[in-house]
Amino acid sequence: MQKTKKSVAKRFKITATGKLLHRSPGTRHMASTKSSKQKRRLGKAKVLSQTHTPPLLRCLPHGL
Repeated sequence: MQKTKKSVAKRFKITATGKLLHRSPGTRHMASTKSSKQKRRLGKAKVLSQTHTPPLLRCLPHGL
C-alpha cells in the first residue's frame, strides 16, 4: 500500500470532479509593488493544469 506524500497533500486539494486546486505563488512579500487587482487574483485558488495532474494524483492514493 502506498503512503500519501504529505508535501503534496498540504499544497493541493482534490475537487469532486478529480481536479486539483492550488494556491498561487507570489503573495508572501513585496506586496506594496503589486496592484490590488494582481493581489486579489493571486489570493484565489486555481485549478492545476491537466498535464500536471496525473503524477500528483498518484501521490495522493487515498483522495484527500
